[in-house]
Amino acid sequence: MEKQSLQTYKEYSDEKFTKRIIYNKGGSTVFVLNFMPGQHLPEHTHPGTEVYLLVLDGDGTFIIDGKEIAVTANDVVHCGSDEKMAFKNSGTSPLSLYVALNKIPNENYAKDI
Repeated sequence: MEKQSLQTYKEYSDEKFTKRIIYNKGGSTVFVLNFMPGQHLPEHTHPGTEVYLLVLDGDGTFIIDGKEIAVTANDVVHCGSDEKMAFKNSGTSPLSLYVALNKIPNENYAKDI
């Protein structure tokens, strides 16, 4: 058993969004992405893995396979391995996403940035 506080992983930067790894075990990784207003995550896919996202704070917009999806705190989103996903903090306050990747294809997905 292991307990963590999400508050520890909410680290914001005016330069770019941040990624803070919480767990990296058993072929899965869990992390928090932190965005200041206007910051974004470019479009990408997650080959070989399933992505589960929980909006912890703030308001933002996912673009999944070209479809915009507005989200706010406590919304959850699933993104399949072949779906193209992008994200933007479209709100006026900092935003954090709790992200779980299952069956990660390689260790590059499990690094802080």
